[in-house]
Amino acid sequence: MNPVDLATLNAVSVDRFVDILGHVAEDSPSIARLAADRRPFTDLDDLTAAFEQALGEADRGLQLAVLRAHPDLAGKLSMADASRREQRGAGLDSLTADELRQFESLNAAYRERFGFPFIFAVRGATKHQILRAFETRLDRDLEVERQEALSQVVKIMHWRLLDAVSP
Repeated sequence: MNPVDLATLNAVSVDRFVDILGHVAEDSPSIARLAADRRPFTDLDDLTAAFEQALGEADRGLQLAVLRAHPDLAGKLSMADASRREQRGAGLDSLTADELRQFESLNAAYRERFGFPFIFAVRGATKHQILRAFETRLDRDLEVERQEALSQVVKIMHWRLLDAVSP
């Protein structure tokens, strides 16, 4: 998809806005719909802030749905194209058999403990950094980890907006 400019985003219908940016919060178009209500955007930072505020002000049920929409890291199930590209960039598509088993085990333990998948903004990270984060975050309190997961979603949304929108 070619990047869209801010003037276009400010002028299109809410439905078209959601068509363009509904993928930003891991195919959770309701966040894009909430962000659209904050138009007009003056710059990319303003747009990013609108998505962050939409997620932060969403009720807990919607936040949990956004978290649960994310795929397991190094998982083999279907995932959004953006997730696939991001995970490939971190080398998660070329793990050894042992590394894959380690990711599968950590994914299962994390999901069992917190009720949503481990979310890590992988762009620019290595598989070793991701594994260390897994081990650290598995010991956290549920509310602390929920906030961390939402923070990671904000980072992911920011990068996806940078890819999708031209200044």
